Amino acid sequence: MRICVMKFMLMLMSTHASAQDSLRYLSEAEFVQVVRTYHPMARQANLLVERALAELTASRAGFDPLLYVSSDQKTFDGKNYYQYVNPELNIPTWFGIEVKAGLENNRGDFKNTELTAGKSSYLGVSVPLGKNLLMDKRRAVLQQAKVFRDQSKAERLMMINDLLWNAYSAYWQWVRDYEVYTILQEATLVNYNRLKLVRIGHQQGDRPAIDTTETLAQLQSFQMASNEAWLQFRNSGLELSYFLWLSNDSPYYMSDIIAPDSNWKKINTAALTIPKLDELITIARSTHPKIQSYDFRLRYLDIEKRLKFQHLLPLVNLRYNVLNSGYNVLDNASASFYENNYKFGFDIGLPLRLSQGRGEYKAAKIKIEETNLDLIQTRLAIENKVRFYFNELTVLQGQIRIAEDNVNNYRRLFKGEEIRFTSGESSLFMLNTRENKLLEASQKLAEVKTKFYKSYQSLKWAVGQLR
Repeated sequence: MRICVMKFMLMLMSTHASAQDSLRYLSEAEFVQVVRTYHPMARQANLLVERALAELTASRAGFDPLLYVSSDQKTFDGKNYYQYVNPELNIPTWFGIEVKAGLENNRGDFKNTELTAGKSSYLGVSVPLGKNLLMDKRRAVLQQAKVFRDQSKAERLMMINDLLWNAYSAYWQWVRDYEVYTILQEATLVNYNRLKLVRIGHQQGDRPAIDTTETLAQLQSFQMASNEAWLQFRNSGLELSYFLWLSNDSPYYMSDIIAPDSNWKKINTAALTIPKLDELITIARSTHPKIQSYDFRLRYLDIEKRLKFQHLLPLVNLRYNVLNSGYNVLDNASASFYENNYKFGFDIGLPLRLSQGRGEYKAAKIKIEETNLDLIQTRLAIENKVRFYFNELTVLQGQIRIAEDNVNNYRRLFKGEEIRFTSGESSLFMLNTRENKLLEASQKLAEVKTKFYKSYQSLKWAVGQLR
């Protein structure tokens, strides 16, 4: 019976399923949906983006306004030496300019003579004119955090792409092993019934004793092959279990009552349209998450290079504050400016050898060059994978038609030989030979067809389109 994902998950959580229960079928779409929803790697991929968003939020701290209050006082032997209360608001801007506004209340008999007595206020700016004018640490951290956010989305797609490719590969190996097992099971049943008929014929004198021996030998060979196929099917089921997880983060081991869905057999693979190779390569170049990840990495390194370049520039910081008596500096800001009520200063500095700046800037350029070389190799590897699976898929599409015709021809030969055997015109040896050829052709068809579906998903993986 067909089951939706929710019903399938309920079935997985039942650990006491009876072997006599009817088979339940797991389709490719249901399997992949379970992997996307519950596999730990899929959840880790989502957490990667969430962590990048958290780091982006943290990187904005460099541009948060800061309210700071400094208070200090000293009283000794009945004397008020000093009492300072200085709240200040610091507002950093994107262009490196810092705006400051503050209040001062300085009192006492022995206060610092550089300080303005009583209540005063100020409004000022600090402007970098050399180093940190176009780029500084705060802007670099925020820009890199934004790049890392976008890169984490590409890495999430890359993780999902790889996870689903491995899941599809395991699923179609499981399907292939199940098909081989069912083919051999049917052949075993046919030969078991044939052995009964041959024994009856021998008892009635219509068949020689050697025919019973040959039929038994054929049956035993199929029984052994069927047992081996069953073992292979169960082991591939264990491989498939790696991708099946429950909603409570517990792994699930594939049950004997679960079998692959058979709808894939009804699909006419010859009618499936394979995109053109040039289109696939173009899509891979522009949208493959691994290539996108390298593009974001280069953007990240470019920001780092621009930051390191600042160490080659002289440090020139200009500071200017408008001062005013009382707590409202804005009332007389223009007047204070013209009345010389201000505080002005600047800092100038330049390392004479620029060793740090030259070394770090050169190292940053080398990192970009190394990443570009990696990107060239990665792009070539991805394009070759696209070509490889495109060629394989195209060849397999033609092989399926040949394999289907081959099975039909061997089935006609076997049916004809079976009729001749029943009428006494053929030998058991010829019948077994025809049957063995039919089984070989049937197994080959199952292998080629399941490999086609696996290759179809592999081509999407190579392009980076498994989501």
